[in-house]
Amino acid sequence: MRTKKKYVNPDEKQIKKRISKNKSARVVFFIATFFGLAVLAVLIVRIVTQGADYLNLDLLTNFASRNPENSGIKAALLGTLWVMSVTIPVALILGIGTAIYLEEYAPNNKFTQFIELNISNLAGVPSIVFGLLGLTLFVRYLGMGRSVLAGGLTMALMILPVIVVSSKEAIRSIPQDQYEAGYAMGATKWQIIRTVVLPAATPGILTGAILSLSRAIGETAPLLMIGAMTFIAYVPESIFSSFTVLPIQIFSWASRPQAEFQAVAAAGSVVLLIILIAMNSIAIGIRNKFSKRN
Repeated sequence: MRTKKKYVNPDEKQIKKRISKNKSARVVFFIATFFGLAVLAVLIVRIVTQGADYLNLDLLTNFASRNPENSGIKAALLGTLWVMSVTIPVALILGIGTAIYLEEYAPNNKFTQFIELNISNLAGVPSIVFGLLGLTLFVRYLGMGRSVLAGGLTMALMILPVIVVSSKEAIRSIPQDQYEAGYAMGATKWQIIRTVVLPAATPGILTGAILSLSRAIGETAPLLMIGAMTFIAYVPESIFSSFTVLPIQIFSWASRPQAEFQAVAAAGSVVLLIILIAMNSIAIGIRNKFSKRN
């Protein structure tokens, strides 16, 4: 007697296969996320425990010294703030302005597409190349010397492509019906951009800015290329003063063979991490504020 074969719905079989793939992908993504967080946690614990003995007020108020017990990051910390005070406004104004022009005003032709392609390519250029550009353009050609201004402009050029690309994508994501509603009410193009497009695109723009500025504050190679100091015992007085920054000072200490300087470098890394967290928290707070408003 022949047994009747059980009928299997092909759609049901496909659904089970998709569910299985989804579960496998979820496990892989969880492992990847957990691995990244675990490495970050180990790094933070290591630098905090290694530099705990030097995390005090003297670290912030003393200048660099040949004696690790008296070494501090005062010059490097204030130099970092000086450089970022030049980098942030220049990069944001030029980056967002370029994105607005390319997305809203520039004609859609081959020349514009060529510019956009090169901006996207510049986002992946190694930072040392921007250091060479800053050395040639700002330090030598424009005669700025090894100053805060030259360092800030070099860092602004380095993060500019990322800000332009992220700002363009944020502006492009605004629905077309919001433009049409503005035109229907008699608003000009600039009024629509200022009152509708930019507020709606601010969360996306700030996301790119956060990543870019975090990269800028931790970079060493471009500033070493333009001649930033590795050891100074004074605070910059203007944008034309010579300077050093925290990453360079930390690198200088970490390259020394004495274990005490390794600990001071770890303490400086903790301070740099706190600055990064503070900057990112402020930017994320502003981004969330605009997200709720929209």
